[in-house]
Amino acid sequence: MKTSLLAAAATAAALAATSAAAEPVAYTLDPSHSQVMFTYDHLGYSTTYNMFAGWEGQIMFDKEDPANSSVEVSIPLMSLYTGWEDRLTHFMGDDFFAAQEGDLITFKSTAIEVTGDDEAIITGDLTMNGITKSVQLETELNMDGQHPMQNKAWLGFDAETTILRSDFGVGAYAPNISDELDVEISIEAGAAE
Repeated sequence: MKTSLLAAAATAAALAATSAAAEPVAYTLDPSHSQVMFTYDHLGYSTTYNMFAGWEGQIMFDKEDPANSSVEVSIPLMSLYTGWEDRLTHFMGDDFFAAQEGDLITFKSTAIEVTGDDEAIITGDLTMNGITKSVQLETELNMDGQHPMQNKAWLGFDAETTILRSDFGVGAYAPNISDELDVEISIEAGAAE
């Protein structure tokens, strides 16, 4: 009798501990406040700025164990904003993407290493122009709270990385126009409904 009571108590404790463990919570990217900007050196004369917006994606955020989180996003290639129509046409042409409607740039995390209270290195597979490479994003959690206008849980992150465009088959005119792209990312995401 005593043994079965102990076994029942141990089982109940194990179930309570399991149910108390936090599970990752789904957050949906806010496309109106998520963008990635990339810059490159143009012949040594200037730094050129370009931006992608209109993302779709999801963050699975584990507040208690951030390393257990994940992120997956897709960005329409045609959402590129260059500020100059002829440059956009050139980027979408045969020298670079040979783009078609519906082409996507995607990122899917494969590991998260927490490096500070609000900082982590997110490693993931970046697919662009039909080529997939592993990249690392130095990431900072800006805010984790209740959105004052949306009235639900909300997250905000900034991240940065550097990639070589030639790794993704869009290395035309390198090294005169720098192969290295400095990439800055800022995203918001709200609790999924």
